[in-house]
Amino acid sequence: MDSETADRLMIRDLVENWVVWRDAGDWERFRTVWHDDGIMMATWFQGSADEFIRVTQEGWARGVNILHFLGGTSIELSKTRAIAQTKMTISQRANVRTAAGLATCDVTCTGRFFDFLEKRHERWGMVLRQPIYEKDRIDPVDPAVRVDLDQVQLAQLPAGYRHLAYIQLQIGYAVKRDMPQLVGAEVERLYAAGKAWLSGGALAAALPKLSIMHYV
Repeated sequence: MDSETADRLMIRDLVENWVVWRDAGDWERFRTVWHDDGIMMATWFQGSADEFIRVTQEGWARGVNILHFLGGTSIELSKTRAIAQTKMTISQRANVRTAAGLATCDVTCTGRFFDFLEKRHERWGMVLRQPIYEKDRIDPVDPAVRVDLDQVQLAQLPAGYRHLAYIQLQIGYAVKRDMPQLVGAEVERLYAAGKAWLSGGALAAALPKLSIMHYV
């Protein structure tokens, strides 16, 4: 097997392990997909991989239910650096306040994981994971239930993750409002940062106004 093929297989394995180990709560192995300085970006959290693990565990203890499903992956390689884009769906279940009272709902958000990766000491690891949020929807778990959302609040949220943000705000998370979506200035800046990363540039270009935001 040539070295490029081996690198691509290791990166794909890493991307798949992230989802399986994170959703299973296999935290010891989950840590191994990251480099020590790895950073996770999400609607509800932005910070180090270790901090992401801690607040995710805290969320689990409160009953927060978020799962992930993966599709195809596209990998760009440049020596010891890589950008991987992977089609994904985020699924979150929560009780949502409606005009008729609480309703248990599932939100599904489709997008891509945009990952900055680096090979250090012969090991590939994740340096930054930045999701791109393309579209989402909300459905009651019981199809007989009518879900009446606050349309004014909903209209104020980003189109690509509007319903995901809506339920995350209701359960107490601070939601970042300028995450990359299918189109727009944020995703164009992310693409530019990915190209810079592959050319040997600093990671800072991909992290405008980074601040820790999570359950408050």
